[in-house]
Amino acid sequence: MSRIPGKLALVTGGTRGIGLAIARALAERAADVFVCATSQASLEAGIARLREAGPGRVAGAVCDVRRHGQVSDMIQEATRFLGGLDILVNNAGIGSFQNVEQMSVEDWQATIETNLSGVFYCCRAAIPLMKQRGGGYIINIGSLAGKNAFPGAAAYNATKFGLIGFSEALMQEVRYDHIRVSYVMPGSVNTEFGRSGVPAASKTWMLLPEDVAMVVVNLLEMDPRALPSRVEIRPSEPKK
Repeated sequence: MSRIPGKLALVTGGTRGIGLAIARALAERAADVFVCATSQASLEAGIARLREAGPGRVAGAVCDVRRHGQVSDMIQEATRFLGGLDILVNNAGIGSFQNVEQMSVEDWQATIETNLSGVFYCCRAAIPLMKQRGGGYIINIGSLAGKNAFPGAAAYNATKFGLIGFSEALMQEVRYDHIRVSYVMPGSVNTEFGRSGVPAASKTWMLLPEDVAMVVVNLLEMDPRALPSRVEIRPSEPKK
């Protein structure tokens, strides 16, 4: 029997790419889903697509996860809609791919604040809500860039390396509150994220967002006695 129907889920950055695929997979399995996006247009388009996906209720809010006040307001709105919180998927993220010498202070700050501070803000607000319901699951979407550094990605690498440490410490902090924490580390995913800005038809060797969503579903379906705290997923036949 599935463990997802009726669960109350929040997916940040849940209106496109990996986040949309995760939110859709949850809605298809009869979870109630709340998403956030940085623009009203993206939010409305994403919610419209999610409402076609399945029986789960869907709503959302505009939120820049870099802003603590906006995150607090968004979590409150999500809780009012959902009635509580069982699942938090921290998916919102940005990439700034420039050499350190050329990178602006603003790009550095935006990357750190989105990919690390945003996760902290959401987890900090979600944990008390999960405790009220007797437990929950926090899944942080990282990247293989959290273990493999490469030139031009110092800021992005720093945040994804940092997310590993954050997730592992948080996992140990809340495990006896019946809150599980996992982080998922995808390799190359064919989305609009990254340097090109659009999915590429020529990159069929890449993972699809739905592949990452299936990992999230599988984690949520695990018996609570088990915790795959770290999952790496990569293309099975990457481009040579």
